[in-house]
Amino acid sequence: MHIADENLGNTTVILLGTGTPNALPNRFGPCVAILVNDIPYLFDFGSGIVRRMKEANIDVKSVKTVFLTHLHSDHTIGYPDLIFTTWVLGRQNPLEVYGPPGIAQMTEQIVKAYKEDIRARTEGLEPANTTGYKVNAHEVEPGLIFHDSNIQVEAFSVNHGLLKAYGYRIHTPDKVIVISGDTAPSNELIKYYSECDILIHEVYSAEGYGELPQTWQAYHNNMHTSTYELGEIAKKVKPKLLILYHQLFWGKSEDELVEEIKTRYNGKIISGNDLDRF
Repeated sequence: MHIADENLGNTTVILLGTGTPNALPNRFGPCVAILVNDIPYLFDFGSGIVRRMKEANIDVKSVKTVFLTHLHSDHTIGYPDLIFTTWVLGRQNPLEVYGPPGIAQMTEQIVKAYKEDIRARTEGLEPANTTGYKVNAHEVEPGLIFHDSNIQVEAFSVNHGLLKAYGYRIHTPDKVIVISGDTAPSNELIKYYSECDILIHEVYSAEGYGELPQTWQAYHNNMHTSTYELGEIAKKVKPKLLILYHQLFWGKSEDELVEEIKTRYNGKIISGNDLDRF
């Protein structure tokens, strides 16, 4: 597990999940938690999100504000878990969820699917509150989408095929953090990545890419970012720390993944694992 070796002030970044649709048992679905003054803000809600929050000693009852990069299932499969398990464990405030078009309909359908659970818990003998299962879903466009006394969040469009997808640039009192979400590289991203303290970026092994079937090669080449491409990006934007997540290894090790990037970029790089803290 990586622990930050520098003072981040009031900001802590925790990788709750670094996985992909590939079902690796040590990598749960994508989720990044940013804690500012002990208040958690979540980005994506992949599988196992609530268990990972408990492992990371995040008070699940305190979760209120959540952001989604895109609607792919590996980034959203933990949404019912986030809504209902945290409610069962005592969360009272409705969730405030910000994301691309489609998140409102997804939210409505999930709550509808669990209507019998909600009825049993609110009308039966369980001492459940009547507010914690509710969700306010905000469909947003690129730009400043959220701010409070702890955090400012800007959404920017990324290229992830047919889905409308976002990355996020986050300002806290002491750090600028960028989360790429799933994206192919583009020159447009450079301005959003520049002058950040931490860049959390998806990546796939350029060396392992050649072993894929051609149909999958076309997908990944047009929808995701290779190690070599990320190295070129990092060389331009020079983040103080580059953290890899949503890693597609294809037979390569973490060290090999990092070394592929280092052929283009010589800054500080960490291949993230679940529950790493920075």
